[in-house]
Amino acid sequence: MLSHPDRARRGNQIAAAGMIIAILGTIFLYHDDTGNRLHNYGWIFGGILIGGTIGTLAAKRVKMTAMPEMVSMFNGMGGACAALISIVEFNHLDKIYFEPLWYDRVNLDSLKNLPDPTGTLIIIAAGLIIGSISFAGSMIAWGKLNGRIKDFSFSGQHILNLILLFAILGLAVFLVTSNGVLNSLIIYVILALALVYGILFVMPIGGADMPVVISVLNSFTGVAAACGGFLYNNKVMLTGGILVGAAGTLLTILMCKAMNRSLGNVLIGSFGGGHTVAGAKKQQGAYKEISLSDAAVVMAYAQKIMIVPGYGLAVAQAQHACHDLEKLLNERGIDVKYAIHPVAGRMPGHMNVLLAEADVSYDNLEEMEQANEEFPSTDVVLVLGANDVVNPAAKNDPSSPIYGMPILDVELAKTIIVNKRSMKPGYAGIDNELFSFKKTSMLFGDAKKVLQDLIAAIKQL
Repeated sequence: MLSHPDRARRGNQIAAAGMIIAILGTIFLYHDDTGNRLHNYGWIFGGILIGGTIGTLAAKRVKMTAMPEMVSMFNGMGGACAALISIVEFNHLDKIYFEPLWYDRVNLDSLKNLPDPTGTLIIIAAGLIIGSISFAGSMIAWGKLNGRIKDFSFSGQHILNLILLFAILGLAVFLVTSNGVLNSLIIYVILALALVYGILFVMPIGGADMPVVISVLNSFTGVAAACGGFLYNNKVMLTGGILVGAAGTLLTILMCKAMNRSLGNVLIGSFGGGHTVAGAKKQQGAYKEISLSDAAVVMAYAQKIMIVPGYGLAVAQAQHACHDLEKLLNERGIDVKYAIHPVAGRMPGHMNVLLAEADVSYDNLEEMEQANEEFPSTDVVLVLGANDVVNPAAKNDPSSPIYGMPILDVELAKTIIVNKRSMKPGYAGIDNELFSFKKTSMLFGDAKKVLQDLIAAIKQL
């Protein structure tokens, strides 16, 4: 159901209902091998009430432009839960297996009848590491998306990341094989190092690369949740975690391909880095403006128009005005389509969700490959707040930070009209040579107001 906007809402509702059933079933029907059921219902339902209230209010109040950062925060909460589960279960295991090694050596023979804790320790360590990285990384991503945290990197950071990662893995191996020696200390050292790694993992990554970061962190949270399913022998939790982890991993691979990056670079924390920034230092070439009335004439007498929505459209909440313009142009017999870049906006599918909210037909949305085939036969391309995803430097400037990223080939169209608030660079921090092309005209202003004025001007023709 999630594969099509017409069914996606119902699919989410069914998934939520299934999750409610799973939670209630776990609370009231679960019992361990000795028949003991869950208790402390006050604490359980108190937590559900508080968390449910906060989540509901946050989801209802969030603006569509802030949806990516909200997704990142919620994803981080999932990672934190997985890490907390690992700590709680380790403390439980510690009391059963490891404390007697220190305090009750007289009764050590009683431990021989207990199952080997090695497998449980492996799952605890995996859940702790992956969950902590997901939590810390998601919080940094949240801060970057809302502008509270700036990109930060230093020389040798990637080497430090690798050293941290190997140290974490080495301590995890020692935790599993040390038979309880210093385990209580090691588990918290692993927690601290994993949190630091999660921060350093995301800090150097540019905002234009955030969609892939969100996707990979989402897959981390799924795997961490699956570890919790192993610990509690909870098949629903295990299945849900595997689904999220697998889907997030596949989406990460697809996003990496869309941006011509390697998955290996993402995992070691160098994603979006390692490029020279000479391209960012080039001066913006001369550009020309177009008046609102001239833009209206150009569009009103075109036969085929492609609209390229970007984050500027989202910020201006202009999706409804954009759909009104589309309907007006359709009434004049003009073919209007939308060209959607895989990483338009701040998370996968962000533009699709925005346009679906305005009742734009899903059939009018074209993915990058399909849109690039149609640009040569397009009379007018209207770029609404998009920047990096239409920057030709990705194809012809090896010094550019975005070099190698597949883009929308809008420069192949006959006429290009670009709506921006100003000539400030996009999220990647570089100027766009498309704006200096002879066939390109700049139409400055807030996207929503510009579209409303365009509608009024076209109606007068």
